[in-house]
Amino acid sequence: MDSFDLLVIGGGINGAAIARDAAVREAKVLLVEKDDLASHTSSASSKLIHGGLRYLEYYEFRLVREALQEREILLRTAPHIVRPLRFVLPQTQGMRPWWLLRAGLLLYDLLALRGSLSWARSVGRNESALREPLKDGSARRLLSYWDAWVDDARLVVLNAMDAAERGAEIATRTKFVSARREGEYWHALLADGRQVRAKAIVNAAGPWVADVLKRQLREGSASKIRLIKGSHIVVPRLSEGDHAYILQQPDGRVVFAIPYGDFTLVGTTDIQVAAPGDACISPEEVRYLCDAANRYFVRQTEPDDLVWSYSGVRALHDDGAAEAKAVTRDYHLELDQDPGAKLLSVFGGKITTARALAEEALDMLDMEGRRSTRVAPLPGGDLTPPFLAYLDQLRDGLDPALVERLGRAYGTRLRDLLGDAATRSDLGRHFGAGLYEREVNYLVEHEIARSAEDILWRRTKLGLAMTETEQKRLADYLGDQGPSCNGSVPGAGTSSI
Repeated sequence: MDSFDLLVIGGGINGAAIARDAAVREAKVLLVEKDDLASHTSSASSKLIHGGLRYLEYYEFRLVREALQEREILLRTAPHIVRPLRFVLPQTQGMRPWWLLRAGLLLYDLLALRGSLSWARSVGRNESALREPLKDGSARRLLSYWDAWVDDARLVVLNAMDAAERGAEIATRTKFVSARREGEYWHALLADGRQVRAKAIVNAAGPWVADVLKRQLREGSASKIRLIKGSHIVVPRLSEGDHAYILQQPDGRVVFAIPYGDFTLVGTTDIQVAAPGDACISPEEVRYLCDAANRYFVRQTEPDDLVWSYSGVRALHDDGAAEAKAVTRDYHLELDQDPGAKLLSVFGGKITTARALAEEALDMLDMEGRRSTRVAPLPGGDLTPPFLAYLDQLRDGLDPALVERLGRAYGTRLRDLLGDAATRSDLGRHFGAGLYEREVNYLVEHEIARSAEDILWRRTKLGLAMTETEQKRLADYLGDQGPSCNGSVPGAGTSSI
């Protein structure tokens, strides 16, 4: 029977970050995930690394401050997949007053302290690129501030890769069945029949955290969760440029409109649901998001325009808030007080603060060792002038747009991916949308990708640009059944994307 210091249940951002931090501290770690990495909530986010401007309304100053600190860390340690993003905030009659928005943004910048991003400011009347997409009368004045964009699923994968390269075992498509305490160890059973033992278990199962406690571990909990569904739609571009918009709504919520390649990502909703499997966008949510965008943009969008949609269920710590939008996004860590082998459960959290959550979790488990995730780059994040020169050299032999995409996805690991390839013919079979055989093989060998869906909707997001025929060609090459309908039918989406 294999023995570990730590068994992590769940391959979302919290589980992957905890496995990475434990591996950095030289603990022996096993992470188990019943599906693919980031196959549920962690790939169904708004793709933002941000402090959470609207959380200031609920006086969550500690959370905002921590998230802004983590934003700065991620901009340094993962600059290939995390990049600054400018937001434009229209002030509309009947919504939050100008003075309140200005004061909120000032406090937001002050909480960031010596952050690297520019401070908020008013948008000048001559800044037509920011104003032209908006309807006349939809905004009296505009404010501008900065946060960051992230490839959310890749952030999860890179945390897991770093953990694996430091000695952790990452077991995807491996369901956790049960565990029982025997003295100083948990004895656990996995779905493939494998039995392992661990000194501690971290239950980071996201929306399934309560189910794992009750059914697999047969343990109680003082904490409760609220399952909140967030849905997004992807539509043809509503504005040009690389800036995003944050749109106030009559119900007090805000909706983001974010550039997403050739499209615009609009989201999110906040709907309480009964079960983790309820991650499916409803016609009412689609209508809500279309209306939210149409209040502001000249280019109107309707449900028939949808290119894609997706939903995820967030397991938020139940703080007693009456409305879903008011439930705290802060995380809560519960350490079981029974003697013997330790059990820690993760409730809530957000993708921005996963590293800090992991650090605190391992401190609670009394795991000693280096605490270097604050400064250590994630795989590919050690960008230096020599690497930037390498990218320029690649552009001479490869399509510049392809080099740009690969550089942003893999950073310095692009050297490993390309090897001696210098021209397009060196990349092997072309599956479509700039996806070549060499990249596919790299994802299988180094990033634990197993299916077309893993590659198209989590590792690369190229499913948006590929035809069903091209997707099937990739599936045949990999020997699976192809991507699910959620990755190929416009308008369909679940938390598994």
